[in-house]
Amino acid sequence: MRRLDGKVALITGASGGQGEAEARLFVAEGAAVVIADVLVAPGEALAAELVAAGHRAVFVEIDVTDPAAWATVVARVEAELGRLDVLVNNAGVSDRRGVAEQPQDAFDRVVDVNLWGPVAGMQACAPLMARGGGGSIVNVSSIAGLTGYDAAGYTSSKWGLRGVTKTAALELAPFGIRVNSVHPGVILTPMLANVSREVVDRFARVAADPRAAAPEEVAHTVVHLSIEELSSFTTGAEIAIDGGFVAAGAHRAQALRVAQLMEESDA
Repeated sequence: MRRLDGKVALITGASGGQGEAEARLFVAEGAAVVIADVLVAPGEALAAELVAAGHRAVFVEIDVTDPAAWATVVARVEAELGRLDVLVNNAGVSDRRGVAEQPQDAFDRVVDVNLWGPVAGMQACAPLMARGGGGSIVNVSSIAGLTGYDAAGYTSSKWGLRGVTKTAALELAPFGIRVNSVHPGVILTPMLANVSREVVDRFARVAADPRAAAPEEVAHTVVHLSIEELSSFTTGAEIAIDGGFVAAGAHRAQALRVAQLMEESDA
């Protein structure tokens, strides 16, 4: 028996990258997946592919910052699938500008998607999860939420997500809902599409395991946190999936220099 048979997982930002990898691993474990994203065409294509392979999958279009959109999605999940056991708040956007260069509108946009989006998702999904007996929420933060990083809005949003995860873990524990955050390091996703592979590799070399990781390496941890028998006593935790990047704190000067090179490669 697969470990998530009969379960339903909703994954935001699942039309590609880490979210897509998560969706594929969830269905491999027997779960039905709700692929939620603003990117309609790839999301619909992924859902169709998974259904054709014999899995249960649906696509829903969502702006994660819109509570009304969340209410519509949750109502559809309950009507079509009957329950919700897992919420993965994976959707996110990036902006690499520092404090001195950060315009307010860009700062607000990053915080709105990366921090308010997961809060809105938890508000909408927790009641349905509670009615089903509980479940697991995984908020996808970043190593930027564990360190000082030269991207003001992005870093603020990821530190905030780390904090609100702990608040939600306390608030939702009486309903049987566990809430944890994961903090990926250098992962080969579309978010790095505009950065040369040479610069990505130089940045990754700061870590103890000096390489960029595949999205599946994050997805395995997300699925692990969603399987009750594997993580029943894990809530309010923050898990770095970074090859030891954060542990290599003495090398931050080098890391910041490489981050500067990443900015220059985007110019």
